[in-house]
Amino acid sequence: MTPFAIAGIQMYLTVGNNIEVMRQRLDLTMHLYPWVQMVLFSELACFGPLLGHAQPLPGEAEAAFQEMATRHRIWLLNGSMYERKDGAIHNTTSIIDPSGRVVGRYRKMFPFTPLEQGVTPGEEFFAFEVEGVGKFGVLNCYDLWFPETARQLTASGVEVILHPVMTHTIDRDLDLAVAQASSAMFQTYIFDINGLGAGGNGRSAVYDSNGRALYQGDVSEQIIPIEIDLDTVRRQRKNGIRGLGQPLKSFRDRPVDFPVYDRDGFDTAYLDGLGPLAQPRREGAPAANVQSLPVRRSLLK
Repeated sequence: MTPFAIAGIQMYLTVGNNIEVMRQRLDLTMHLYPWVQMVLFSELACFGPLLGHAQPLPGEAEAAFQEMATRHRIWLLNGSMYERKDGAIHNTTSIIDPSGRVVGRYRKMFPFTPLEQGVTPGEEFFAFEVEGVGKFGVLNCYDLWFPETARQLTASGVEVILHPVMTHTIDRDLDLAVAQASSAMFQTYIFDINGLGAGGNGRSAVYDSNGRALYQGDVSEQIIPIEIDLDTVRRQRKNGIRGLGQPLKSFRDRPVDFPVYDRDGFDTAYLDGLGPLAQPRREGAPAANVQSLPVRRSLLK
């Protein structure tokens, strides 16, 4: 066995500074489950979904989570926060190791446009090794709806996808269907952690590399500690899901390349005919105001 313990925290969040409440919930998690080695919060848990709370990284907000990771000697993912960088705003997850070092920042590749207007997509995948355990990758919420993202990570050896989400809409059931299907298609653990209140409508879930739900939450505050076994992933990728399909190998051995990925050669007439990526509106309704709010300073005080 190659065991590793991860806790997802599903908690009530507000619009504004949630960092002190997150600290308290982390302290409680480690008091109740001191064997946990990694903790994951939900998307935009730090300050909520308003662009006006965008922070510089590195900065005070990220440093607060570095201190938490150091104090508890755990891997810590802060869910995400809006980051102000070079005149743009990104939806950014900080990945912090047990020494408090930021080993990387993952910037969401597929902001939930048109609702997440004003957010610039990231362009780089992020995966990291936990020594002696295995390879982990990060995808943020809507990213997982595009199977190319999970394929890229798992084809590079990622065995666990950490997936903070902030879903407060009526498609949460579809979110979960996509996460479960992805765990089977790509033979990977998926930790799908949602928030409550301004942070989402809950129902966090954890799926194993068999496509089975290890845990399915409800709409209450919950700490979700799960010990996984990375050897299970390796055995299933070698022998097949439940001794059957071996999709990673089949994709590797595919006889064709897919024309849809040829940006220059593929006929996009059908896709172009779908119209612009815009929020549906009533006929004659005024255009949405997508200007971001002013940046607020000293949000940790």
